Amino acid sequence: MTTRRTTRSRTTGLAVFVTSLLLIVGAVAYIGYALTSSSSEAVPSDFEGTGNGVEKVVRVQEGDSMSALGPRLEEDGIIMSTAAFETAAMNNPNSGAIQPGFYRLQEEMSAKSAVEALLSPDNKIDLLDIPGGATLNDVVVVGGDTRLGIYSQVAEASCGHNGETTCVSKEELENVGANADPGALGVPEWALAQVSAHAGDPKRLEGLIAPGQYVVDPEMSAQDILTDLITRTANKYNETGIVERSSAIGLSPYELLTAASLVEREAPAGEFDKVARVILNRLAEPMRLEFDSTVNYGLEDVEIATTDEDRARVTPWNTYAMDGLPATPISSPSETAITSMENPAEGNWLFFVTISQDGTTVFNDTYEQHLVDVERAQQSGVLDSNR
Repeated sequence: MTTRRTTRSRTTGLAVFVTSLLLIVGAVAYIGYALTSSSSEAVPSDFEGTGNGVEKVVRVQEGDSMSALGPRLEEDGIIMSTAAFETAAMNNPNSGAIQPGFYRLQEEMSAKSAVEALLSPDNKIDLLDIPGGATLNDVVVVGGDTRLGIYSQVAEASCGHNGETTCVSKEELENVGANADPGALGVPEWALAQVSAHAGDPKRLEGLIAPGQYVVDPEMSAQDILTDLITRTANKYNETGIVERSSAIGLSPYELLTAASLVEREAPAGEFDKVARVILNRLAEPMRLEFDSTVNYGLEDVEIATTDEDRARVTPWNTYAMDGLPATPISSPSETAITSMENPAEGNWLFFVTISQDGTTVFNDTYEQHLVDVERAQQSGVLDSNR
């Protein structure tokens, strides 16, 4: 009896030992799994390195947060996870300095590399910067440099990292400007008739892209780029009440832009409101404007001094050979030029001429006095020709 009890006791002890061992092994396995799971959650999945060489264009919009930007980068395959990107941004003290704009990044970048790439000016696509007085076409100055027009500037701004292979060309832009449906391009209703009347001429969109800085998406077509620029300009003009503003001085919105473009091209700094007054006074007489800038607009190369032959040339813009305003604006007028037309200086002037190389301009009521000042301008060399 004693022997059987001992055997039963040993069997029971062995079973308890095995059960305990299994519990211990299970606990260890669970703890290991839990630690592994916790570790994988703490360290977000991420790519390694600075990318695979496949370029992607990324837009950072005004007010974008890292949490808003991350999912777009992940969707484009630039980063592996939004969590890794947000962590990298938090670990970079300069991440708050990322500016709105378009950037060239690559697929499969580490989150850290993506943040650093967005902070590097080398990866940011340059802004299109259109100054007041810019023209759509290039301007060749006799005896001077060529001033790039808006079409050429847009073409340059559209280039991706690979250079000309990803650029829209100046010729493509000119073709769209000349032949695309004006309504599809975003031309405002108050300019549709005038633009449509000059179908086939790339200059017909003059004045409808306002001065300012623009981001050009290099993945857009020529038509998409022009539509974006014109639509934004039209919205700007309409939001500032251009219809009401122009009617207050007896002009249509398109005429206001056209007159302001003359101010931009004719007036020296600080004299915009005086030139605006001359325009309104001459229109009210009525008498021809006779501005050399309108003669030059129809020429292949320009200079301050125009010839008798050029002044006699009939073009849609030459105000020596036509009454009233030119058929279209002759430049992109700044807001300063537009507001000067709306708020002209008080005066009876009908004439003005620049009489010295430093830009001094005099205004007169009579033609006789104007001729005296033209002589002064000739003596100072302002009206010398380089042709």
